[in-house]
Amino acid sequence: MLPIIITGGPGAGKTTLINAFSSAGYTTYPEVSRILIEEQSQLDNGILPWANMKAFAELCFISMRQQKRQSGRVDTVFLDRAIPDIFGYLKQQNLTIPASYIEECQGYHSQVFFCRPEVSVYVQDDVRPYPFDGALEIHQALIEAYQEVGFEVVDVPWGNVAERVSFVEQYLNLQTEKV
Repeated sequence: MLPIIITGGPGAGKTTLINAFSSAGYTTYPEVSRILIEEQSQLDNGILPWANMKAFAELCFISMRQQKRQSGRVDTVFLDRAIPDIFGYLKQQNLTIPASYIEECQGYHSQVFFCRPEVSVYVQDDVRPYPFDGALEIHQALIEAYQEVGFEVVDVPWGNVAERVSFVEQYLNLQTEKV
C-alpha cells in the first residue's frame, strides 16, 4: 500500500493519531516541519517559516521526499503531513509552487485523512505562533491544496484516539490485515 497521509490544520490531534498508529504496530513517520522548526530555532541563522517560508519549504520538501522514499519499503505506513502540505503554506503567502514539488505528489495513497483543528486541544506555542483562527485558515488552505493535486480528502471525525484509529482502519480495510 502506498504511504497514507494524516494531515490537517495545527491543533487537530494529528500527532496523537500518528502515535496511536505507531503503538498499534504500524510504521509511522513524524511531522517534518515541527522537527525542522525545533532544529532551526536552535541555530543563529536558522530558517524558520515565519521569516523565510520559501527556504523553509525547501527544507521540508527535501525531508518529506526522503520520508516518502523510505516509507515505500513498508506495507502500511502513516505519515504526519506530506509534500502537498507545503503547497497550502506557500499559497497562504502567495509564493509559487515549484514544479518539482508537484511532480513529487505521486506515490502517496490517493485518499488523504484530514483532522480538523479542535479548539479544546489547540495550544499556541513557539512552534505554533498563530491563534486558533489561523489554524482554521491553514486547514482550509491544505484541503484546497490536496484537492488541486488530485487527492480525495477524507475527514476524520473528532473523537477519542481509539475511535479515530478505528475510523481510518475501517476506511482502509486494515483491521482484517492485522488479524
